[in-house]
Amino acid sequence: MASISLHTSLTLPSLLHTQTPKPTFSHNLSLLSKSSQSQFHGLKLSNSSHLSIPSSASVKSSIVAKVTEGTMPPSFTLKDQNGKPVSLSKFKGKPVVVYFYPADETPGCTKQACAFRDSYEKFKKAGAEVVGISGDGSASHKAFAEKYKLPYTLLSDEGNKVRKEWGVPSDLFGALPGRQTYVLDKNGVCRLVYNNQFQPEKHIDETLKFLKSV
Repeated sequence: MASISLHTSLTLPSLLHTQTPKPTFSHNLSLLSKSSQSQFHGLKLSNSSHLSIPSSASVKSSIVAKVTEGTMPPSFTLKDQNGKPVSLSKFKGKPVVVYFYPADETPGCTKQACAFRDSYEKFKKAGAEVVGISGDGSASHKAFAEKYKLPYTLLSDEGNKVRKEWGVPSDLFGALPGRQTYVLDKNGVCRLVYNNQFQPEKHIDETLKFLKSV
């Protein structure tokens, strides 16, 4: 009986599996504005601005609301557009609309401020006061109020202490201060929380609708 012997010649390259290098991606996002300063609904960026993505833990902590419907917001005393101290307790006895906005003179914030101005008589008819709060200084608020003839109070929350205490959530991974409106009743209890960053004029519609329903 004949036997057949097979000999296979193996070379080193045939035993090795070549690996294609995996591409690497940078986790740093760089956002470059076309002009020296870009303004987008309250976000101000310079040419060298970098938008960094925080960890999931920091994002989670930034969106936990501290003031919710049925709760009593933390009290505060801030300077108005004339540099005079104003306390939240001043408004007890009547409903008050407190709206936090990103910054003076930005497109979205200007629309919102003017919409509150145009409907101010309706708020007064409902017995409510309107108060706007941002991190701008009193001088900035004064110029903003005079330029657009705003008839209500603007308060300066420099350092964003009150914004943090109230738990106003940020947008764009914390890069953009939140736009949130609260309606407090005559006892100072929060009855409505409304958040809408990119439709600033909706804040006026929703708060007026709520005030008319109570």
